[in-house]
Amino acid sequence: MNTIAAATIAAATAPAQSVRVPVRQLGRDAAAETDLVTVEEPLEIRLAWVAGGAAQEQSIAVTMRTPGQDLDLVRGFLFGEAVVRREADFADVDFCGPPTPDKGLANVVKATLAPAVRFDPARLSRHVFTSSSCGVCGKASLDAVRMALPALERHPPAIDAAALRQLPETLRRSQTEFTRTGGLHASASFDASGEIHRLREDVGRHNALDKLIGAYLGDAAPPFDGLGLLLSGRASFELVQKAAMSACALVAAIGPPSSLAIELAEEAGITLVGFLKAMHFNVYADPHGLF
Repeated sequence: MNTIAAATIAAATAPAQSVRVPVRQLGRDAAAETDLVTVEEPLEIRLAWVAGGAAQEQSIAVTMRTPGQDLDLVRGFLFGEAVVRREADFADVDFCGPPTPDKGLANVVKATLAPAVRFDPARLSRHVFTSSSCGVCGKASLDAVRMALPALERHPPAIDAAALRQLPETLRRSQTEFTRTGGLHASASFDASGEIHRLREDVGRHNALDKLIGAYLGDAAPPFDGLGLLLSGRASFELVQKAAMSACALVAAIGPPSSLAIELAEEAGITLVGFLKAMHFNVYADPHGLF
C-alpha cells in the first residue's frame, strides 16, 4: 500500500477536517443552502522535561490548526525549533486533559522529553522571530537560524524540469480536503520521478509542514533526505527555515518566495523554486545546479 492510500485510511478515523454550515448564496438561480468549510481549532503545545533533577512543565505555544495528525504537528514543531533532533529525544507525545465540552476535541498535546535531553525555554527561536512582520531585521533572523542549523549533508532529488512542472497537478489531485473546501494549505515530499511520497494538509501553512516533518521523525534517515519539498502556496522565510532545519535540499513552491526566504535558501544550500506551474517556474537559488 502506498503512503497516500495509507493516509486516506488513517483519515477515516481522524477528527473531521471540514464541516457543513448553513449559507446564503446570492447571484445564482439555484442558490446553495449549505457549504463545506475547513475546521479551525486551537492546539496548545505543552512541554515537560527534567532540569536540575526536578520535573518541569510549561505551555510553549498555541497554534490554530485543522485537527488531525496533531502528534506529528507537535513533533515537527519541536524539531523545527531545535528542541529535538530525533524521535528518541521524546519520552512521550500524547494528548492530555479532557476534551472540549462543546465539540469533544482533544486540543492539548504534551510532549515529554527524554531524561538526557536538555532544554532551555529561553532559547526557543520563536521568541526571536516568527514571520516577515515580526520587526526583527533580516540579518538578525538569518543569524539566529545559522546558529541553530545542524551540520547536514543535503542530497536533492535529481528531478528534471518536466517532472517538476507536473507536481502542481499531482498535488491538486492528492489534496482530498482542499477539493472539498478550497481552504487548506499543503506540504508534500516528492522524489526524482515526481511521485508524491507523503502529504499533509492544514489551515495553517506552517502547521502543514510541521505535520509532514513530524511524520518523518521516526524514520532512520533525516526528513527529506534525497527528497524535495512541495509547498501549495508561497515560500516564506519560516517555511524555508523549517526545511533548512531538516536535510531538505530542494524546495518548490507554487507561489512566490519572499526576499528573506531566498537569502536563507542561499545560506543553507537549498535549491529554491517559485511560481511552479505546468508550463514554467522560476529558480531563485540553485547551489546544487539542478536547473
